[in-house]
Amino acid sequence: MNWEFQKEPYIGKLNNIICNLQAVLPPNFMKNLKHLFLLVLVSNLTQGCGVYSFTGADIDYANTKTFQVSYFQNKAPIIEPGIDRDFTVSLQDLLLNQTSLDLVNNNGDLVYEGEIVQYYVAPITATSQSTAAQNRLTVAINVRFYNTKNSDKDFEQRFSFYYDYPGSAQLTGSTLDDAIAAIFERITQDIFNKSLANW
Repeated sequence: MNWEFQKEPYIGKLNNIICNLQAVLPPNFMKNLKHLFLLVLVSNLTQGCGVYSFTGADIDYANTKTFQVSYFQNKAPIIEPGIDRDFTVSLQDLLLNQTSLDLVNNNGDLVYEGEIVQYYVAPITATSQSTAAQNRLTVAINVRFYNTKNSDKDFEQRFSFYYDYPGSAQLTGSTLDDAIAAIFERITQDIFNKSLANW
């Protein structure tokens, strides 16, 4: 190899190597090598598609086609009307958006069920007048997950999250809606990560 060759850009070096190989090897060898390379590449890509999706879901789509989200009843000591329905719909929407599974009412390949077990507001900081400077709304949900295709993935776990707001504010109307939406967004993503994502 001479000095001029070493100064060439890497693409130029690669082209020179290929040209030299083509001159030495049989005529169809390079063509067959390209086909072999493409076959290996396509094989690796298709094997991965059944196990991992671009959303991060670790699902065997060859065997797993459906999921069901049973109604999450509100069994918290403090009942906030409508959040049971809102949570159930939030979890269904997230799974529909982040997987290619179909939602069914029963006999799903993946089953989510459980109940809302906590809903409470508590002060987290106080003013010098001993009033709440900041409050925290906390929601906890107990989830049971069943994977009918792989029972090793089954689990039961409590998921919770919170929303902080000023002590002088009233958590009602659109403010409450925003708080619940923020909490449910985090909890549903945590449930997705635990049940389907390969972390």
